[in-house]
Amino acid sequence: MSRTFVMLFDTAIGRCGIAWGDNGILAVSFPESDDAKTLQRLRRRAPDAREIADASQAPGEIAQAVAGIRALAEGEDVGFDDARLDMQGVSPFERSVYALTCKIAPGETRTYGDLARDLGDVALSRQVGQALGNNPVPIIVPCHRVVGAGGTMTGFSAPGGTDTKRRLLKIEGAIGPDLLDLMGG
Repeated sequence: MSRTFVMLFDTAIGRCGIAWGDNGILAVSFPESDDAKTLQRLRRRAPDAREIADASQAPGEIAQAVAGIRALAEGEDVGFDDARLDMQGVSPFERSVYALTCKIAPGETRTYGDLARDLGDVALSRQVGQALGNNPVPIIVPCHRVVGAGGTMTGFSAPGGTDTKRRLLKIEGAIGPDLLDLMGG
């Protein structure tokens, strides 16, 4: 049986979390309304995970992923190509959607329809959205970079919904500030 662990860590967008096991990263969570809810989200993929309170106790590859998530939240151009993901229980279709999503660079966006066309049929757009809604490792698989037709902020199941998506895209420079940002609101 695989050992699993969870850890919470602070970022510029709030307190995120990561779960991992012997076979790689199992889950990443955006900030929830409190730590208990963040841990609950992580434990969907790692139900028996032991909590690690001190980041220095995390293995090097986990510490590297955490550093990358922190850097991305600060607006740095970070890739996660070296992150070892445990995709047990993730369907082949979802894996193919995640592979395409990982090719979207910081500061860029694609639509659900774009990804569906890459998979062979624009009619798969809804299934692409469902796969991204099931993404166990957001940020590492940057589902926030996938938008609706015409750049609309739709379909984001992370805490904060489309506001979180918009915030991440602004940090990455994919979209500009809106009027409220410019007015200090």
